[in-house]
Amino acid sequence: MKHALSIEVFFDFICPWCLIGQRHLQSALAQLREEYPQLQVTTRWRGVQLLPDMPVEGQPFEAFYRQRLGSEEAVRRRQAQVRQAAGAVGENIDFSRISRMPNTADAHRLLQRVVALGNPGQAEAVLEALFAAYFHQGKHLGDHTTLMAIARDCGLQPAQVADCLRADGSPFIGANAHAANGVPCFRFNQRREISGAQPVDVLLHAMRESLEEAVSA
Repeated sequence: MKHALSIEVFFDFICPWCLIGQRHLQSALAQLREEYPQLQVTTRWRGVQLLPDMPVEGQPFEAFYRQRLGSEEAVRRRQAQVRQAAGAVGENIDFSRISRMPNTADAHRLLQRVVALGNPGQAEAVLEALFAAYFHQGKHLGDHTTLMAIARDCGLQPAQVADCLRADGSPFIGANAHAANGVPCFRFNQRREISGAQPVDVLLHAMRESLEEAVSA
């Protein structure tokens, strides 16, 4: 029997919990596919710009978080917590390489354009490349040259994406209504929502219940 599951993921590139949540989702889906061999999954990434008022050139990363959390000690504690959670899913987040807190509007517009072009594999590659560029390589995701290089590396032609890389700081109008609920947020079959970088078993349970509800309906 074929089963269908739609997944919407509300996220921002600057949120390390979104990267961690993505890895949890991948693990949960791998287990779910073993239980449902004919499972058909459609995943849609819904961009949420958490800091729409961020200047287009961004802000110094350390200063931003020191002001946001109140002290250097608070920043160290938060980063240690994130590194531990990231390490548990095989991710090495290197905060020391991140110099700018970016405006992510153009990064979201880039991914949105790639999704619209209709190649899911290419969209997944761009998503992975953007996360890696920021959290592994410390690249500035608000920089036009950086984003264009990522697009090229993922097989895109400049003409396909140039107009969405505005470099003017204009807000990304995406799924920002979900920012109030926090990111990451996962919606299964347009009904059941799970907020936060929840453990694999929590996501797996929600997906199983979504599939059972679909069958019952």
